[in-house]
Amino acid sequence: MKNEFVCDCHPVDRALTEKVILTMPEGETFQRLSGFYKVLASENRCKMVYALLENELCVCDLANILSMTKSAVSHQLAMLRKNGVVKYRQQGFRVYYSLDDQHVEDMFRLGLIHIEHRR
Repeated sequence: MKNEFVCDCHPVDRALTEKVILTMPEGETFQRLSGFYKVLASENRCKMVYALLENELCVCDLANILSMTKSAVSHQLAMLRKNGVVKYRQQGFRVYYSLDDQHVEDMFRLGLIHIEHRR
């Protein structure tokens, strides 16, 4: 159990330590989770997610809301889409973006509640 190269101490609660080790997801899960949070580690991307909480919006609308160029908005949306935060649908020549699923909305709203609570 003890890894001599990492930690030079014995667990205080061996049963609890073993339980955590056995239930901990594989590394890929944590890589994906940290990627999800990293993509939200941008003020502009957070603003985009906020704008999409209640409304499906096109790139032009998001660009006007955020005072950004369409190109900059599209680049940020591509990152959000790649990481499963937003999805899109095409209607004619327009592309509309919305949050990928309820989990994204719930996590974002919970983060906002936490920030407000910490004030």
